[in-house]
Amino acid sequence: MNHTSTVPVTVETLRVPDATLHYEVRGAGPLVVLVGAPMDARSFEPLADLLAADHTVLTTDPRGINRSTVDDRDRDSTPELRADDLARLITHLDAGPAAVLGSSGGAVSVLALAQAHPGLVHTAIAHEPPLHHGLDDNEELRERTEDLIATHLSGDVVGAWRKFLAIANIEMPEEVFQLMFAGDRTKQEAADDDFQYAHMIRSTVRWVPDIAHLRSTATRVLIGIGEDSSGQLCDRSSRALSAALGIEPTMFPGGHIGFAEDPDAFSVRLRTVLSEGGPGR
Repeated sequence: MNHTSTVPVTVETLRVPDATLHYEVRGAGPLVVLVGAPMDARSFEPLADLLAADHTVLTTDPRGINRSTVDDRDRDSTPELRADDLARLITHLDAGPAAVLGSSGGAVSVLALAQAHPGLVHTAIAHEPPLHHGLDDNEELRERTEDLIATHLSGDVVGAWRKFLAIANIEMPEEVFQLMFAGDRTKQEAADDDFQYAHMIRSTVRWVPDIAHLRSTATRVLIGIGEDSSGQLCDRSSRALSAALGIEPTMFPGGHIGFAEDPDAFSVRLRTVLSEGGPGR
């Protein structure tokens, strides 16, 4: 999060229905969009800097998170709304069609974007979308997610994070957990966490993709999985979605946030994946 950008960055805002989106643009060349949810643009800065050598790179904070403000903080941020935001940003830049990489909840946003606005996206890479639909334990996951949300909204922040990691099948040493989740939070971090649990996570994990539409769209749809994510919830959900789409998953180095853990290795793989799309991709 403390990355200092090594390339010039244009920082702007775009007014969209019910929100003002913070976005950043780097580099020049074919448009690549990097998006998370609830992760904001900061997590993608190192990867964006690397790609900016020969791409125009767009990053943004999803509505209601950090610097992207919403008019009504009691309104849910659904994948459809976030997809519409991305479509408006791509249209505003007038540099599409774009390659779009979404991570986690951002992967769900990208799938919704490919469904609703295929003309704006030539390649949609959904990296580890946490979709419960299609999994055998869907109902159990729904109940555990509701318990997770209730735990956070009751004020038990640390307890909620423990449940979040348990659902995601992500293990970490206790000292690392304490360092990451048990310390003091800034006012903005607390607000972002509250918005994520109250108004983002439910509609994201419950979203049901239109498989037939995604299989028939002109957009090249890929499902990314981290090589180190084996056994985790997002590995299972991504493999289930790949199977439903009739495609092999596209493997990337690292784990769930491999793009932040090792942006150099991730950028090499991403460039290869984009180049496999044919001319102009």
